[in-house]
Amino acid sequence: MAAFIAKQMVGNQLSAVKDAAGGGDGGDDGDDKEKAEEEERERQEAIKEAEDRRKEKHRKMEEEREKMRQDIRDKYNIKKKEEIVEAAPQEEPNPLMRKKKTPEELAAEAEQEELDDFTSCLFFFSYCYANGSRETRQVQTLPKHVD
Repeated sequence: MAAFIAKQMVGNQLSAVKDAAGGGDGGDDGDDKEKAEEEERERQEAIKEAEDRRKEKHRKMEEEREKMRQDIRDKYNIKKKEEIVEAAPQEEPNPLMRKKKTPEELAAEAEQEELDDFTSCLFFFSYCYANGSRETRQVQTLPKHVD
């Protein structure tokens, strides 16, 4: 007998939940969908109106603040700082998205590096020759430039 009563209580609650969730045996699915769509439209409109009111409120507050700032600048003879607005903010360079070098640029860099190596060797030997030393082991430091 207790099992029967428990089943009746749980069964009634379960059917009530099914009806509330739209899982009932009702044939009003078309009307429910229309009502749901209408409610969603109204909700979206309410959200948009609230966002517009919030933006307007903040715009007015910023105007009031700027007026107050200008009054203080006028009172104390302070010039307004010029704001420099960059066209595009500099982002961290992504090594994967960097500009690829052309073969001509790579060749020019290699040639420049070889030229740098050549001039540094030439500088070293000219320094050794100018000081009368033919053994490079005696030279321990190099000056930055030759007079």
